[in-house]
Amino acid sequence: MLKSSLLILCVLVLTAHAQQEPAIVGDGVISTRDYESSITIAPDGKDAFFVKSTPDLSFRVIVMARFEKGKWTTPEVAPFSGEFSDSDPCFSPDGAKLYFASRRPVEGTTAKADNDLWVVEKTGNGWSAPKHLDAPVNTNSQETSPSVTKDGTLYFSSNRPGGKGAADIYRAKFANGNFSAPENVGDPINTPGPEVQVFVTPEDDLLILAALGRQDGQGGVDLYLSRRVDSAWSKPVNLGNKINSRGTDSAPRVSADHKTFYWTSTRGYGFEDQQIKRLSYKELSGKLQGAGNSLGDIYQIDMNALPH
Repeated sequence: MLKSSLLILCVLVLTAHAQQEPAIVGDGVISTRDYESSITIAPDGKDAFFVKSTPDLSFRVIVMARFEKGKWTTPEVAPFSGEFSDSDPCFSPDGAKLYFASRRPVEGTTAKADNDLWVVEKTGNGWSAPKHLDAPVNTNSQETSPSVTKDGTLYFSSNRPGGKGAADIYRAKFANGNFSAPENVGDPINTPGPEVQVFVTPEDDLLILAALGRQDGQGGVDLYLSRRVDSAWSKPVNLGNKINSRGTDSAPRVSADHKTFYWTSTRGYGFEDQQIKRLSYKELSGKLQGAGNSLGDIYQIDMNALPH
């Protein structure tokens, strides 16, 4: 009995420790040798939508997978994606809508040069046709990285004129079936540098953003966390070198139960600086052909690992 109790305790300790370290999501299924990014998981945990891209990110497709019998199924292209470049899928808090960014044409057949925000709604047999979010949300500038709160407020990134920097975080409130004119979130979230992606919890009390070129950055794009204090956002804190790397760390997401943090990283475990031992050709090929090869992969970590 004592041995069994000790064994259970050891397993619990190891499990808790493992949750404090970055782990690749769906190794070989969700995260592969390809460029994957921007996962969003339905509130019930059964459906995941994410992006597969060309290595240079010039074309992106939203794909989907289901969690069945303890594992993710082989992904399929989402029914509304695959023809035009689509990115940044994000579920609404109730799982009834999926917002995303796309270069698909608003009118005609020619793809746009910039991204706009779109939404699909869950139906009895799948998903509706994509609906364009008209002005004042979308403009002739870039609108990307949608995130929605329980009251319908839409957060996103845009490089529209009048911002503080190359790209800023904006929010648009939802009332009477329409979005109001977006407002710049302002200090201390936005800076003269680019704030390129954002996620806000459904309660609108935690904001995680991806920003480029800040003085305390670990690499090219880093993730930062801000909390709402007395109705204002706190100064964003770098998530540290466990989450941020010398690569690009982006596309933040928090699970519906607030227990797991997901993000995209181009880190390449085992490829930084030097190897423990000289690689054979077979070993080298294996590393290059799998997840963790410095193309984008999706990672997860326990929320307790984030700054408090």
